[in-house]
Amino acid sequence: MSRLEHIEKSVTELSAEDLAEFTRWFEDLQAKRWDERFETDATSGKLDALADAALSELSAGRARRL
Repeated sequence: MSRLEHIEKSVTELSAEDLAEFTRWFEDLQAKRWDERFETDATSGKLDALADAALSELSAGRARRL
């Protein structure tokens, strides 16, 4: 059994309470990793073109501030 299959089997055997706790933990982990990836992309300049396009749309009157 692969590591992933073992994890999947273990998760399916959790009680409803433990599954809810695991879900909260896993969602927090995903959010943390997403934030880290976003920060890396932002500081490396990968989002610069997107930001420039959005600012251009805003200054041209084709967008509005949220």
